[in-house]
Amino acid sequence: MNITILSRKATLYSTSRLLEAAQKRGHQAQVINHTKCYMSMEKGQPVVYVGDQTIAEVDAIIPRIGASVTFYGSAIIRQFEMQKVFTTTSSLALIRSRDKLRSMQILTKAGVGIPKTAFAKYPSNINNLIEQVGGAPLIIKLLEGTQGLGVVLAENKTAAKSVLEAFYNLNANILVQEYIEESKGADVRAFVIDGKVVAAMKRQGTRGEFRSNLHRGGTGAVLKLTRAEKAAAVNAAKALGLRIAGVDMLQSARGPLVIEVNSSPGLEGIEKATGIDVAAKIIQYIENNIDATDQKKKDKIGV
Repeated sequence: MNITILSRKATLYSTSRLLEAAQKRGHQAQVINHTKCYMSMEKGQPVVYVGDQTIAEVDAIIPRIGASVTFYGSAIIRQFEMQKVFTTTSSLALIRSRDKLRSMQILTKAGVGIPKTAFAKYPSNINNLIEQVGGAPLIIKLLEGTQGLGVVLAENKTAAKSVLEAFYNLNANILVQEYIEESKGADVRAFVIDGKVVAAMKRQGTRGEFRSNLHRGGTGAVLKLTRAEKAAAVNAAKALGLRIAGVDMLQSARGPLVIEVNSSPGLEGIEKATGIDVAAKIIQYIENNIDATDQKKKDKIGV
């Protein structure tokens, strides 16, 4: 099988592990920088190029699209989808997951537990916005933030009003969320593949830090999820249409609360914390789906 990993750098941990896992299982695999690709379209002929070469005879792609190039990356994925190439992340699911507001709306509709969340472009009364999420302390998030950047903890109402006013004056789009005190600066990352949690860890922020992201200095440790946590992770990924996802949750007194669903979850933290070969499980997932598709084709023509 020919597998193409769409990634800016072959040396990135997740990219190199996927490449290694694919080759170890006997597949031809390559890494292509999606930002260097371009597309051409005419009737019945969607083509993807890198340089002057056509990217052809690809059985599956694994998109590793950075947040800053979501629009272009999703267009490249869509071009492969038009060629009937299997993708581990659909273009639509990528776009849904990267829009924090839209993803919260989708999770709400699907009945997935989330922290109380409020959004307003031009609030006429900031006090009401703060009250909607239970008052201070509260979390303020930039919609465009990633890896813990653009996330602020406002410990009291005065601080909350000051931060909100500052962001609105900058014309920034933000979400306001309740602060889950009992989580104590920790969250849960559940790695979901094809409707199943294959690995999970608890991430703990450094002392005095409410953000638990490993990029912000947090640490990860293996964790056995409860049934409710497994269900929340699987339902969140399903609601956004993600076949592979890193679902981040807070452990609260009222059960697991999903705070983010990552469509390009990193492998380094989860593999090192759990000892599980997640990269191999992703390749196995591709194999299973390609085999199933091939069998359906054979059944259709009576082979």
